[in-house]
Amino acid sequence: MPLFDSLFNFAHWLTQDRTEAEDLVQETCAKALKGFSSFQLGTNFRAWIFRILRNTFYTSRTGLKAAALVSIEEQELDNAVIIRDTPESVLLSQIDIAELQRAIEQLSVPLREVLLLCDVEELSYREAADTLGIPVGTVMSRLSRARQSARQYLAGESRTRVTGR
Repeated sequence: MPLFDSLFNFAHWLTQDRTEAEDLVQETCAKALKGFSSFQLGTNFRAWIFRILRNTFYTSRTGLKAAALVSIEEQELDNAVIIRDTPESVLLSQIDIAELQRAIEQLSVPLREVLLLCDVEELSYREAADTLGIPVGTVMSRLSRARQSARQYLAGESRTRVTGR
């Protein structure tokens, strides 16, 4: 299955547990096969199956527990500028992978899932919005906050390494 690795990666980040991620992907595939008649030809299959995975996560025991703890303020971005060499890309090329994983893990689920879909799985804002069932502006807003939070976490980690505090 061509999207299996991407689905597993996203599921693992959501659940924070390998076994639960495997179960989540398996359940997602079963639901996708069972409900394939609801897929509309000409639409984005990748966004459709990621949405099934996400919805399955939120209806699972782990997802409901995580969702109950998350409160997020919605805000829209007026304009977005796309830059190839972003401060994030420069920083990511200079940091330790373990630190990056810790930075992503500290994000709330709504911020983490947008960051993973857009920056790791390289879905467009529209595809991520379709997957999550939210407006494109909300995707951009959450992605901005996720990147900012990860940047702050990583800056704190680098200061800790240098100063020992």
